Amino acid sequence: MNETSSYIAPSHSMPLSTKSEPEIGRRVCCLYRVSTEKQVDRTALGEADIPMQRIECRQFAERMGWTIVREEQEEGVSGHKVRAANRDKLQTVKEAALRKEFDILLVFLFDRIGRISDETPFVVEWFVRNGIRVWSAHEGEQRFDSHVDRLVNFIRFWQADGESEKTSIRTSTRLGQIAAEGHFTGGLAPYGYKLEHCGRINKKGHELYDLAIDEDEAALVRYIFGKCVNEGRGAQSIANLLNSMKLKNRAGRNWHPATIQGMLKNEQYIGVVRSGDSRSEPIDKLQIISPELFSEAQQLIKSRKRTSDRERGTLNIREQHLLAGMVYCGHCGAKLCLTSSRNGRPRKDGSEIRRTRYACQTKTRKHEPCGGQTGYTAHIVDEIVEETVYEIFRKVRAFSREDMVAAGQNAKFAEYRATEHRIRRELSAAEDELSKLKAEVVRAIDGRSAFTPELLGSLISDTEQRCSELRDEYAEIQRRIQERETETAELARKYDRIIEWSDIYRTANIAEKRAIVSQLISRVDVFYGYRLKITFAISVEQFLLGLDIAV
Repeated sequence: MNETSSYIAPSHSMPLSTKSEPEIGRRVCCLYRVSTEKQVDRTALGEADIPMQRIECRQFAERMGWTIVREEQEEGVSGHKVRAANRDKLQTVKEAALRKEFDILLVFLFDRIGRISDETPFVVEWFVRNGIRVWSAHEGEQRFDSHVDRLVNFIRFWQADGESEKTSIRTSTRLGQIAAEGHFTGGLAPYGYKLEHCGRINKKGHELYDLAIDEDEAALVRYIFGKCVNEGRGAQSIANLLNSMKLKNRAGRNWHPATIQGMLKNEQYIGVVRSGDSRSEPIDKLQIISPELFSEAQQLIKSRKRTSDRERGTLNIREQHLLAGMVYCGHCGAKLCLTSSRNGRPRKDGSEIRRTRYACQTKTRKHEPCGGQTGYTAHIVDEIVEETVYEIFRKVRAFSREDMVAAGQNAKFAEYRATEHRIRRELSAAEDELSKLKAEVVRAIDGRSAFTPELLGSLISDTEQRCSELRDEYAEIQRRIQERETETAELARKYDRIIEWSDIYRTANIAEKRAIVSQLISRVDVFYGYRLKITFAISVEQFLLGLDIAV
């Protein structure tokens, strides 16, 4: 039988005895987690604090007849950002599972295990494969004994991953708005500035800081820009000059060319406050240099780069290769940078033969030991990845859109629809009964009814209350149905997007291919002998594993 995932609904919708008999004596390990240590007393299921999670899990285990033998909790650990391998408590639980110290892993919600869509489903499956049943106090048991429903496992964690991304978007959006208003968003003040209390108070009652010009440091900033524009000096030359003058940076150390380069490109010095892609209008009181001087510096930097590129023969080298910016050394983790060099004798027509490589910065720049190669021929690495991309497209095409929709419209969705129909029937019947009772009032007043006005008043009140409750239930089940339909539509859109990319990839130019690959792949690690580890940005593996196809 093909292994995929499914879940058994918990006891909240009907008594436990109608679902399964309590399994007396099962040993349980509970895992609790919150993303921040300030997360307390929140009532939404996804944001419950650890005491609330503990109470719910203990009550659930008691109803099931289980015995809790172990409890582990993670405080201030993000399930969206922190990988399983770096979560000490989760690793402790896995080690205990291997020693068979418990039979069931119980969590408040499955996203307490993690919210990383390309990892957490496999963590859950690991426990099941090692003989540990995985239960959520609110979502039931996660099992792996049917075929299509494996995708449901992916949908759950893909949605949880998406919620974390939405939180990140909301945070970055607000920071952008603060920056656009001209206020400091936090961190260290750039060189040339200092932090001062501004009289603003945040929602926690803490006084906030804003930037102000530090005249001592600002004088050196103006000196650096003057040397760049008036003498044509580059970052290396300016750093050497400052160091020869025994001028130190804020940390008391020598100046580094990269620091100078960053300063020369920093819009902050013309009074622009930044946060991510957001920019404020220039603020006069924060302006250290004039916009004209800053513009001249940018033009000189660009012209110097173009000249340098022509001399090295590396013009547009980054744009000519598929993986620039996303390829790393598999041995030391350093980013591999593109380098170009002459390769032997020129061609017969006199043109140069150039060799482009992805070079390990640990070896080439830091000159430190690394177990990998110094460099990897760029086109060989690109071709290996491109073959994988084509294979992914082929396998995704073998997975029909109908399968994706079926994964979303699963048994739980059918249960929602059945509940909707039941509530609609009950509401219709209750409203009919209410109309009849109100019509009976006139007969009761005339003395023609078997009911007294007092009894009718009581029945009408009870029926109105019942109608109100049913309307609330109907609104809630419709909300759940809409959520599931939205999730299914989003999953189908992701699938359609991959299919669209596969249609245009073969005839795309290098820029278009780079754009597509950057959507599919977050990074590529290259090991000695051109062994590659590809990490996908979208969870292509989940789509394929849903059909038991190995990547």
